[in-house]
Amino acid sequence: MSYKILAINPGSTSTKIALYEDEKEIFTKTLEHPIEIIEKFGNVQEQYEMRKDLVMSFLEKEGYDIHELSAVVGRGGMLPPVKSGAYIVNETMLETLEKRPAMEHASNLGAPIAYAIAKAAGIKAYIYDSVRTDELIDIARISGMPEIPRTSTCHVLNTRAVAIKAAKKYNRMYKDMNIVVAHLGGGISLNVHEKGRIVDIISDDEGPFSPERAGRVPCRELIELCYLGKYDKSTMHRKLRGNGGLKAYLNTLDAREVEKMIEEGDEEAKLIYEAMAYQVAKGIGELATVVEGKVDLIILTGGIAYSKMMTSWITKRVQYIAPVEIMPGENEMESLAYGILRVLKGEEEAREYIE
Repeated sequence: MSYKILAINPGSTSTKIALYEDEKEIFTKTLEHPIEIIEKFGNVQEQYEMRKDLVMSFLEKEGYDIHELSAVVGRGGMLPPVKSGAYIVNETMLETLEKRPAMEHASNLGAPIAYAIAKAAGIKAYIYDSVRTDELIDIARISGMPEIPRTSTCHVLNTRAVAIKAAKKYNRMYKDMNIVVAHLGGGISLNVHEKGRIVDIISDDEGPFSPERAGRVPCRELIELCYLGKYDKSTMHRKLRGNGGLKAYLNTLDAREVEKMIEEGDEEAKLIYEAMAYQVAKGIGELATVVEGKVDLIILTGGIAYSKMMTSWITKRVQYIAPVEIMPGENEMESLAYGILRVLKGEEEAREYIE
């Protein structure tokens, strides 16, 4: 028996949809939402009907019958902290996302759009590996400042998907392995999977800098910078997220441009780019201590993992810890669909959401 799964991933100015039959991609389509349209809405929730209707219209126009679907999965939104894996979308989840989300974010519309389509088709809707997945062990939550406990904010969807896929490649069970994963994208985050649970993480603001984010910076100097009177709060936020990292040093967000600069002999570009690899390697080593060095596999994923220059620099520093697997790309739509495929096959069990 084969399963058809529709995956829905709302972004700030687009909604990406994909149809899979088992593990085969039938199509992926990005439905664009021009900024002038988005600006007409007061908040994300008000965009729901517009986005849902666009998805339904596209499916109808292209001749895809929703009654042939086995399930619909939406990107998990800003719920209170949840476990990894699948959750069935229910009224409680929808009410939480509408009235009490942890923050306003386009991903909050993933579950309601999936639910509406699934309801019309007479099937179940799910979310999978929500952006708010938090399985940290207690000791990992201590930051050193009681007012600021550590929470789990990382690229859960892709990192967990590649860890599961890699375990299968090695003919092992994900839940039996210890795996450190580094997601290398516009933001860089790392996590450590201990026997199927993400027990600790390095978020994009406490670890390596990235193309647009400053990452971990010296705290005392940061405080001084905040109180110089030169920058307002918004500007400081942008220095950390949006205008930090490669952009701050080299005035570009594109790793490919940086590599071209290096090939043309730019020594500063080489120093900065290699420093990013150096910091990723340090993060991997840091997380290896969480499992007392008993790491079965290290995975490098995300868009920048396509770079042989970057991955070779990182690999050289960490390969003594464990074998390094390069699995480039964001893989978000595949990760959503494959997760629910495992549920439909009975390999995983979906949770019922309770606030």
